[in-house]
Amino acid sequence: MAKRGDGVKQSARVAVILPCYNEEAAIAETIAGFRAALPEAAIYVYDNNSKDRTGEIARAAGAIVRVERMQGKGHVVRRMFADVDADIYIMADGDLTYDPKAAPAMVAMLAEEQLDMVVGTRQHEAAEAYRGGHVLGNKLFTGLLSGLFGRSFTDIFSGYRVFSRRFVKSFPVLSAGFEIETEISVHALELRMPVGEMVTAYGARPEGSASKLSTYRDGWRILKTIGTLYRVERPALFYGMIAWLLLLAAVVLAFPLLVTYLDTGLVPRMPTAILVTGMVIVATLSLLAGLILDTVTRGRREVRRLAYLAQPAPGAELLH
Repeated sequence: MAKRGDGVKQSARVAVILPCYNEEAAIAETIAGFRAALPEAAIYVYDNNSKDRTGEIARAAGAIVRVERMQGKGHVVRRMFADVDADIYIMADGDLTYDPKAAPAMVAMLAEEQLDMVVGTRQHEAAEAYRGGHVLGNKLFTGLLSGLFGRSFTDIFSGYRVFSRRFVKSFPVLSAGFEIETEISVHALELRMPVGEMVTAYGARPEGSASKLSTYRDGWRILKTIGTLYRVERPALFYGMIAWLLLLAAVVLAFPLLVTYLDTGLVPRMPTAILVTGMVIVATLSLLAGLILDTVTRGRREVRRLAYLAQPAPGAELLH
């Protein structure tokens, strides 16, 4: 890993935020790792209805423990971003898979380059750390996001991220579960925020810790999230594509009718003619809906941009 600056000023408020669910096997060591890497940081553990001793162990390890009753990582992130007040936020999982030693370099990168987010791109060596299906899924979704939004990240599903205050306080979290990383990535892409990536080690879970990610269920939810976000953030393209597909189908169906009409002056297949007319009307309405919603989306994006700009940018004032 490349060496960076010495860190941030002691007056800068740094918060480590750890969403947790049944992580009693790893949470104490995770807290100790971040405490050693960032002695000045406040460490928050948000317990999401754990059925084991996660909260108790985290409190004994010196973390500030809070509880989020609504189940799902998205709900936890919404609560953390709303409640925790800091200049720089480091978000990771409480399962010891992410390397706490990388945090100072990621924080320094954010401050030195005045970024709003640094993504810890996972580099795994142990086969059990990252299942092959997840590697393939990550690549597919990363490519899909790049195709839909013009650019993407190397690892859009990484849960190891450093944020500026203006990112956190301008982000209206809407997701409920593991699709939150996708929503975070789209938020950065839509507002054209300055972001960066840094390769970080990714290890296997310790014995007694189990993954909560369901490959197919959460993969489907992530795919739906990307589709929904594309419909919401790119309505002119989304509804315009539907309009052009309907118009193309209408032209294909109408061509034989037109040929018959030119030859005989008759329209023998009246149901097909009615269908074509309806398809053209629906296509026109879809195109108009896309144009109207695009205006609404621009207004919403301006509001988010203003909320983003209302917060100070990370920069030289945070450095030693």
